[in-house]
Amino acid sequence: MRAAILTGGGDVPGLNPCIKAAVNRMIDEGHQVIGIRRGWGGLLNCNPDDPDTIATNTLVLDRTTVRTIDRTGGTFLHTSRTKPSSVKAENVPDFLADQAVGEGPFDFTPHILRVLDALGIDVLLPIGGDDTLSYGLRMHEEGVPVVAIPKTMDNDVHGTDYCIGFSTAVTRGVQFIHDLRTSTGSHERIAIVELFGRYSGETCLVTAYLSGVDRAIISEVPFDIDHLSELIVADKSSNPSNYAMITISEGATMEGSDLSLSGEADAYGHRKLGGIGKTTGDMLKERTGEGIILQELAYLMRSGSPDSLDLMVGMNYAVMAVDLAIDGTLGRMVALRSGTYTNVPISVTGEGVRRVDIDELYDAGNYQPKLRHVAGKPMFLY
Repeated sequence: MRAAILTGGGDVPGLNPCIKAAVNRMIDEGHQVIGIRRGWGGLLNCNPDDPDTIATNTLVLDRTTVRTIDRTGGTFLHTSRTKPSSVKAENVPDFLADQAVGEGPFDFTPHILRVLDALGIDVLLPIGGDDTLSYGLRMHEEGVPVVAIPKTMDNDVHGTDYCIGFSTAVTRGVQFIHDLRTSTGSHERIAIVELFGRYSGETCLVTAYLSGVDRAIISEVPFDIDHLSELIVADKSSNPSNYAMITISEGATMEGSDLSLSGEADAYGHRKLGGIGKTTGDMLKERTGEGIILQELAYLMRSGSPDSLDLMVGMNYAVMAVDLAIDGTLGRMVALRSGTYTNVPISVTGEGVRRVDIDELYDAGNYQPKLRHVAGKPMFLY
């Protein structure tokens, strides 16, 4: 068997250990592995008639190649937000230009299938979030043997309680918030910490819950800036150290407003998020007269080495995915459900983004985490 591994979308800690474990397991069982560089973009840019493009966009993976990659975060295969079924005109490879008729975007799925055939790929192991795996589902529907591995720091892929990268992101957030308390308290200000999270506020909510911040603004619930002003001023005055802290998802919105977006949409229709923290800080300062500290954690949440949980889950997901591939159990996604490793149909990735259960986990009137009960909940809540 010859397997191909790729990583797509945003990088997270735990990808490299996942890749290494998958490669070692495949080799132990007598099979071959190649890595696809830059996610689906690597396959798009492979020309079966040009060996140089194949050498540029693929890499034979063996024990020596992956020996030390688990010691660092990110993905040594690199990544991209390419979706071969929706390629903009400016991103079409030169050798495919004659197939790009019209204004686009263009669907180059037939080309991807031809490349996989030319590379002799027997099974595809995509590691990614909702967007990356949605094209993995397309590959499955086209008849390609696929076993998917979920990763995203937002932890919002349907069908699994856990995605690689979530624990490390929350750990980073809690650490930085506690570190920021020293400056916020010293200057007696209000700190606003903006966290990644487009449509799901789980990362913001769990980070707020564990770090004990005063208020948490999540993507699922539009907030009233005047009400938030009243709450946070009261929080600050009741704190003996005379400061207060807010976490806010980058995908949060004020009542009557839209997402804070910039730039052009990527292949999955997403424009760049960010800026709601600054907007909120400016409006809070105007309304309260208080000094504001704004901290956008952004890529710091997904940088650096994985924590022990992301090491363990990344490695175990890899082993399970390879075993499924070898056994011929295809069209599946590995998952954690109720604390147990399992697998689910890859079709669950087509169900959209999983979002926070507001009724169970959030006080929407006071902008705070509020667990109605813990019994029966997954370890990381959602």
